[in-house]
Amino acid sequence: MKYALIGCNRISDSHLMAALDNGYEVAALCDIFEKNILDLLSRCGLEDSEGIKHYEDYREMLKDPEIKLVAIATPSDLHARMALDCIEAGKNLVIEKPMALSIDEADEIVNRAHEKGLAVCACHQNRFNPAIQMLRGAVEEGRFSKLSHGSVNIRWFRSVDYYNLAGWRGTWAKDGGCLMNQCVHGIDLLVWMMGGKVTSVYAQTRQRLHDSIEAEDVGMAVLTFESGAIATIEGTTNVFPDNLEETLYIFGETGTVVIGGEAANEIKTWQFADSRDDDEEKVWFIEEVTDVYGHGHKLIYADMKEAIAEGRAPYVDAKAGRDTLEVILAMYKSQKTGQVIQLPLKNFSTLDMTGEFD
Repeated sequence: MKYALIGCNRISDSHLMAALDNGYEVAALCDIFEKNILDLLSRCGLEDSEGIKHYEDYREMLKDPEIKLVAIATPSDLHARMALDCIEAGKNLVIEKPMALSIDEADEIVNRAHEKGLAVCACHQNRFNPAIQMLRGAVEEGRFSKLSHGSVNIRWFRSVDYYNLAGWRGTWAKDGGCLMNQCVHGIDLLVWMMGGKVTSVYAQTRQRLHDSIEAEDVGMAVLTFESGAIATIEGTTNVFPDNLEETLYIFGETGTVVIGGEAANEIKTWQFADSRDDDEEKVWFIEEVTDVYGHGHKLIYADMKEAIAEGRAPYVDAKAGRDTLEVILAMYKSQKTGQVIQLPLKNFSTLDMTGEFD
């Protein structure tokens, strides 16, 4: 299966190595800077490879009819436009988070992908973490009985230098703040585990320690779900002096699970009323990771290969990415209006937050 990647900076290594590990044929790489392509090839041990085409304009690349899967790993503001162009060209997709910066664009991606019969995956790779899969299994088996509430705490650090490395970071037009960029994976896990159907959001966000950016560096929210369960979100890049935790809590009538670690990779608490023989091995389970990205990209690509071959939806489809985006945009709108925001959300984007912290 021929594969192409748009965007050859920061997260591109994870995508290209995942494609290689799953036996994809790398047909093309695209970036506006040739040096980024060459550096990526070198980092992945492909500097001497022949047959990989280099493109500056992704639209030219999309003209190749043999390319079946495209990944988008560009700055956030480019995701939606590129995704829609890829869908129009008949390409299956992996879209880095967030899949869009407006709810209307996200809805269009979902609808167009369905109309074209294409597999479109929102790259929420932490859903594949072993600890998360264990928790998901317990949820689907009903081991919690009635869910009471949940919480996610993403307490990270980002320096001024981090934001200064790329001018688009922390801007309303091209990125959003810590909730949209750093906390999106944790928020996705919380919403997924709690049932996915959020009915209302109330949030407060602030820009406290990073006055060189436009957007928030800390945010907190209360979510209400269709089931009646509630949940809280705390997300920040203000933790001194380094990343502290990404911890997910799920509380039910007959179960309590806490998952933490650098990349939601460690089970801290695993307690259920219906004790089972294999529960003991889950207590204090730790998956070894080298960074906050974890190992989920490889499994994303394995699932996409199967989804395309079988004509089914990916495990993490475009609707999943859209629903997580909706919660974050609802948090922004709640901050802007001071109101509880009822979902579904319509006609809102990060651009509507322009000037919020001026």
